[in-house]
Order: sequence, then structure tokens, then C-alpha cells
Amino acid sequence: MDDRILSIKNLHVKYENDEMTVYAVNGIDLEVRRGETVGLVGETGAGKTTTAFAVMGLLPKKIGSISEGEIILGDIDITHATEADMRLLRGNKISMIFQDPMTSLNPLITVGDQIGEVLELHRKEMDKEEREKRVDALLELVGLPAERKTEYPHQFSGGMKQRIVIAMALACEPELLIADEPTTALDVTIQAQVLDMMTGLKAKLGTAIILITHDLGVVAETCDKVAIMYAGEIIEFGSLEDIFAGEKHHPYTVGLFGSIPSMEENVQRLKPINGLMPDPCNLPSGCKFHARCPRATEKCRTCIPEKFEEQGHIIYCHLFNENTEKEV
Repeated sequence: MDDRILSIKNLHVKYENDEMTVYAVNGIDLEVRRGETVGLVGETGAGKTTTAFAVMGLLPKKIGSISEGEIILGDIDITHATEADMRLLRGNKISMIFQDPMTSLNPLITVGDQIGEVLELHRKEMDKEEREKRVDALLELVGLPAERKTEYPHQFSGGMKQRIVIAMALACEPELLIADEPTTALDVTIQAQVLDMMTGLKAKLGTAIILITHDLGVVAETCDKVAIMYAGEIIEFGSLEDIFAGEKHHPYTVGLFGSIPSMEENVQRLKPINGLMPDPCNLPSGCKFHARCPRATEKCRTCIPEKFEEQGHIIYCHLFNENTEKEV
């Protein structure tokens, strides 16, 4: 039995206007299977959120488009789906938790009505009483008292708003949940509670999760597989053990781990990755990371790295090509 929930193949996404073309996602491949959590990790501008918007069919009209590749959700080709088709899928088979819960909730509508609206759209067989019971159950599921459903978003803290957004996303028990920085701006205690809740819900409902984050600590706690993104490409992919305990890594991955503060070393400054993400309007030739890579060779500047794969651990880097290994 094929348990793939999502299959992305050679996805290219660009934003265009009269002045420029932004190449945001450049040929990524990704699979997500039922009940697993896949982390998308990388700096701001790596293309993580654009990938999520492409999957949700939420790219900006007129300027954002999928120029190549395909996205298959179950047996549905999202790449060629109409807006009417996507409205039936969003909130039902696939849901998204956006970065800022403040902008995801309508300040003029009670939180109970906002959760109930999802059920009204996708569960038409439910009558009003059944919807009310389901709203109560969802609020209790995310750790909020059901009686607060008549209150408005401004009456809740940031962590509570995030829980409400999660309740909305889970209302119809979607097959795939995309969480875009779900713990941003939350204090560490609430962050831990939200992550524990998401892990518990995954186990209870069997929902697959794509977790977009900058925080490798969050990845270590929640993910089964990890995709490292840079300049619109997945440059390393593997299991949690491959990424955190493996011996072979892309230099960018090494840099990400090197910039994490150590509990054992007493240092005055962190170790950042030198340089900046390349301009997506004018991407460099060869390996996109070569200008910032301490181990770059001439081949890195001119040739696109081929895929190196070892027991499911994938790295796109010339360091692991036998022909160049001696040169480095």
C-alpha cells in the first residue's frame, strides 16, 4: 500500500512583475508519508514558505506561478487544480498554520464561529448542534476551555491564539498539516506546550506534518525527516539521525549547526555563516552556496552538484563526488 500523502517532483516557483523575476523555488523533490513529520529548515529567503504556499495553492495571483514540476496530494494533481478545487481541499484534506496567529484570525468574529465556519464549509452533513459539539471538542483538544468559544481573538494571549489557529486547522482532521513557524514569538514554555500538542495530535489522528522552522532544537524534538533548503533548493535530506548524528553533511548544514550556541563551550561570539543568501533574481552559477562555502573549489563555481545518496541520506555537494574528493 502506498502511504504517500504528498509527492513534490522538480518543483519550480517564480514571482514575476514588469521589473524582475524572482526564482524562489528551483527544482525541489519531496515526499511526505502518512503519520510522519518532515522539517523544512533554512535561512529566511530559502523558499520554505513559498513551497508551502505552492502546495496550498496560495501563491499570489498574477505574480506567483509554478513554472515547472508537479505536486500530488494523495491522487490529486494540485499543479493543475482550479481555485474551486483548492477550496474543497484547503481545510479539509490539507490545512496550514500560518506564522502569525494575530493575522490569521478575524478580530470581529468569535473564535467559536471561526472554527465552526470550517466545519460549515466542509462538513455539510453536520447540523448546528453537531458543529457546536465539535467546536467544543476541538478547543478542549488544544487545551482551551470550551466556554471561551464566545470570546474574540483580542481576549486571548499569543499562545492561546496559536492554539485556536491549530484547532481551526485540525477541525476536519486533514491528511496533511503544514505548520509555518508555529512557535514564532511564543515564550519557551508555551512553545514546548504547542509542540507537545502537535506531536500528540499527530499520533492520535495520523496526520502528516510539514514543519517549517529555523530552530534545529524544534526539529530535533518533533521531526522524523529533515530537508535543508538553500536558495530554493533542497541541498540535504535525510532522517533525523542522518542530519543530527551522521558523519557526512553539506557544508551549509555544518554551518547551521556551528552557529548554535554551545552549552559546553564558553565563547564570546557565535559562529555565523559568512555572507548572505544569494539574490533570487540573479542566482549564481554552479553550487548556489559556493560564495559562502569555506571548502569551495573551482568546480563548485561552475558545475551544479550531482546527487549523492547513501541509504536514503541525500546530499547535493561536490565534496562527495569521487572525482573531486581528492581536490578538496
